[in-house]
Order: sequence, then structure tokens, then C-alpha cells
Amino acid sequence: MLTTTTAAQKAHTLAEALPYIKRFFDKTIVIKYGGNAMTDPGLQDCFARDVVLLKLVGMNPVIVHGGGPQINELLDRLGKKGTFIQGMRVTDAETMDVVEMVLGGQVNKEIVNLINRHGGKAVGLTGQDGNFIRAKKLLMENREVPGEFIDIGQVGDITSIDPSIIEFLDTGDFIPVIAPIGVGVDGETYNINADVVAGKLAEILGAEKLVLLTNTPGVLDKSGKLLTGLTPRQIDDMVEDGTLSGGMLPKISSALDAARSGVKSVHIIDGRVEHALLLEVLTDEGVGTLIKAK
Repeated sequence: MLTTTTAAQKAHTLAEALPYIKRFFDKTIVIKYGGNAMTDPGLQDCFARDVVLLKLVGMNPVIVHGGGPQINELLDRLGKKGTFIQGMRVTDAETMDVVEMVLGGQVNKEIVNLINRHGGKAVGLTGQDGNFIRAKKLLMENREVPGEFIDIGQVGDITSIDPSIIEFLDTGDFIPVIAPIGVGVDGETYNINADVVAGKLAEILGAEKLVLLTNTPGVLDKSGKLLTGLTPRQIDDMVEDGTLSGGMLPKISSALDAARSGVKSVHIIDGRVEHALLLEVLTDEGVGTLIKAK
């Protein structure tokens, strides 16, 4: 039974959400879903309920998911160790088969089913569907040797995204759930970093928000303090001095590109917090790091 105090707190929370619901009504919010939020059953349920609620109050959530832990698990079972360079997975032909199987099959379907069980209408996609995400081979610049490029296999660099399939699904009140697999001009498949896909998709769709879930409270300085309101210059300095490295690099790069390309707000938030998505979108406090365009 609710006490008067608890009831008042709930009423305050609902009232606090109202201006955000009005502001973001019929606006697109691209969400990169990954990390612990994907692997902890309690957090999975929180995420699915958050997404369904955002859709029911009139927003247009678009989900782009990762699946690194699940890919690593299957690679381990096959006796193959995953390798990363500058936060990007090295993807030979065998690894690409695993990526397609895990992302396009297992993980995508699990997320779709989870959202649907909580009352949403989710539809799973990969970039191969309708040639939705076109890509070419990525040659990654070597940060340690300027002018040198590294071949990391079947890893893709996005050349174009066709927004029509997302717009079509939105007219039917469906929630798109996208696996970050692209297709080349000759039909070859490419593994694309999910943060990169989410950032580019937010740009193409003219999203109001890009939200990247991660396994940290947000962007941290060298002493572990949470930073917010970061500018591109501050971020460049943090990359240069090594504060930001590894898997945070593609996340930060995608966030900056999206902010510079017109996405109104970009947030890197802690996916280990229950209902982190609702806290970020519908409350005054928010959780995590805000990236500013300048």
C-alpha cells in the first residue's frame, strides 16, 4: 500500500516527465543498446519497458544493438579468440560468419521478442534488408604511425543509409531493432561498429537525441570523475593524452559526428542503472555525459 509520501513522490516524478513528453513528442530517439544492459536479465526488462513507454507516449525510439559479449562467447566455444585494434573488432571470414549468426540471428531476435513481450511492436532488421546500410571495407588509420592504415578484415565503413524503411515502420508504430551489419556493392557483408551505425543513423534521420548505453557512468577523467557538457576540443585533448582509449574511441567519435551533424543532443549513459533510458529522457537530472556540438 502506498504511503502519502510515496504517492506524492510518484506524482512528482510523473509531473516532472510531462514537459519532456511534450518536447519529444513525435521526435526520433536513436538508442545504442549494449553492454551489461544486454546481458543482465533485470536490466534487459528495464530497457524493454523503457522503450515501450517512450513509444506509447508518442516518441519514436530506434534501437541499434551490439553483441560483443555474445560474439566472444561463441568464438571462445569455437576455439577462436577475438582481437581488437583501437576499439574495433578484427573480422576475418570465419569471425564474420559468427557475427552474422549472433547479431542478425540470436541477439536481434531476443531483443525483438523482449520488447514485444512488454507490449511493443518491434521489428528486427540488419543492414542487408533492402540494402538498408551500404558499406565498403574500412581501412583504419594507425594512431601510432600517421599516414599508415590497418586492414582489420570484413569491417565496414558506412557509405549510405536508406532511411525509407525506418520511416515506413514508424508510420505503423513499429519499433525498429537494427543489427549493425552492412552490405557492399557486390553483396559482401561487413561488421560495423554499433556506435558508428547509431551515430550515422541519428544523423540521417535527423534525430532529436542519440543515446549510447555503456558500462561506465559516462565519460570519466583520469581520476574517475564523471564529465558532462563536453566540447569537441575537450574530447580531442582527452584522446590525445590517453584519457579516452579502446572501446570508448568509436563511441566518442560517433557522438561527436552526430552532434556536429545536427543531432540536438548526444548522451553517453550508464546502462547498468535500472531505467537509465527513462532517467535520461524524462527527468531533470539525467544520467551520464552530454556531448555538445561546440
